[in-house]
Amino acid sequence: MVKILANDGIDPVGKVLLEKAGFVVDSNPIPQENLAEALTKYDAITVRSTTKIRKELIDACPNIRLIGRGGVGMDNIDVAYAKSKGVTVVNTPASSSLSVAELVFAHLFGGVRFLYDSNRKMPVEGAIKFNDLKKSYAKGIELRGKKIGIIGFGRIGRETAKLALGLGMEVLAFDLYKVPDQLELQLAGNVQVNVSLKSVTMHDLLSQSDFISLHVPFSEHPVLGEAEFKSMKMGVGIVNCSRGGTVDERALLDALNSGKVSFAGLDVFENEPTPHPDILTHPRVSLTPHIGASTNEAQERVGVELANLIIHFFRK
Repeated sequence: MVKILANDGIDPVGKVLLEKAGFVVDSNPIPQENLAEALTKYDAITVRSTTKIRKELIDACPNIRLIGRGGVGMDNIDVAYAKSKGVTVVNTPASSSLSVAELVFAHLFGGVRFLYDSNRKMPVEGAIKFNDLKKSYAKGIELRGKKIGIIGFGRIGRETAKLALGLGMEVLAFDLYKVPDQLELQLAGNVQVNVSLKSVTMHDLLSQSDFISLHVPFSEHPVLGEAEFKSMKMGVGIVNCSRGGTVDERALLDALNSGKVSFAGLDVFENEPTPHPDILTHPRVSLTPHIGASTNEAQERVGVELANLIIHFFRK
């Protein structure tokens, strides 16, 4: 009987699918330091972003035949090494795309209407400085008609673009690979609309965008650093819901303090799970604790997709 350790949890629907297929699923988390010993009792492990599957752990558990990542990136897994040892590695890249894209716009809407600051100050000063706060937050702007630059045009970048196009924004798309000529928008009432896209160079994206959203995999070097911030329009808004380290946070702080960047929305950070205090306390940074994929709908889709991948692997 195949035994699976879902060490970072799995949606109940996915667990039921696996159990109905005859698998034993253990979703009680095991601390990282105890995994090497515990994994000898399992045939597969599924993780999200907390558990790390590195070379040493792979070597210690030759019985493991499959590693499943519930999500997109696999930065916490030594994928190439696992495959070299005959271990199959799978993930669920499509399941959480819409949830991440919607969080991007939560940060954008909050940024253009100063919600990141208003939500901090209203409980403290709302009863005594109401009119002063009203004046402070009276210069919001609309997203419609503005240009959003999307760096990285994979599944999540495309979902972000669809939301932007639906709002009437102009999308400037950059990717190392070919950007599609158009996207299909699915509107209410089963209405489908094809909208043309504009692929641009990185230089043009940085210099023309009113807002910039990153959707790139892990990078050894920041995608946005001091030089890139200098190339941007004055007052640009930045959102990073991709990977920590893709934005140089020190350069971002300098850009925020100079006014080059009007606000930043961050769901990921350089040194998770202990983000830098200057980032956490900056008055023009909107903050979420790496929850881009954390919606009920996305987690159910992730669980179902992961379960089907596991069932297919062990039954083929």
